[in-house]
Amino acid sequence: MNLDKYTAQLRENLIAAAALGDEKTQSTAAALAAATENSARLVLLAALSELANEVSAAVGDRTVHISIDGTDAHVDVRKAAAAEEEHQPTFEEMTGDISRVTLRLVEQIKSRAEEAAAQSGQSLNSWMATAVQGALRDQMKKGGPGRWDMPREPREPKNPEE
Repeated sequence: MNLDKYTAQLRENLIAAAALGDEKTQSTAAALAAATENSARLVLLAALSELANEVSAAVGDRTVHISIDGTDAHVDVRKAAAAEEEHQPTFEEMTGDISRVTLRLVEQIKSRAEEAAAQSGQSLNSWMATAVQGALRDQMKKGGPGRWDMPREPREPKNPEE
């Protein structure tokens, strides 16, 4: 929506109102009309934003956003984020059977992991489990890929030794 047609109408109305006055009044009105165009655009944007908020509150499942680009106002209607999406368990809520995993590490990384485990007073196995849990928790907080309550299909190994 081009706001220029509205600010131009305001300018023309101000100039028309001053037409009854003398030449100095008319030139003053024309200068004031030109000076108020940017302010009028901001007032229109504020009114449109308030209208967008009222419409968003009324429709509930959609949100209306107004943005301005130069003299154009753009309306963007988006599906509202579900206030209560399906419950996804937190990492702490997850329970289940313990699974055994074989992990191959470069010796230098294994040594550093053993040192870190010893410093924290844990076995290497416990330390690694804690590290994986922390990484998964961070990924969940960032909205990482996948859902924790829906297992993924196992991938095919790239080589037979995997």
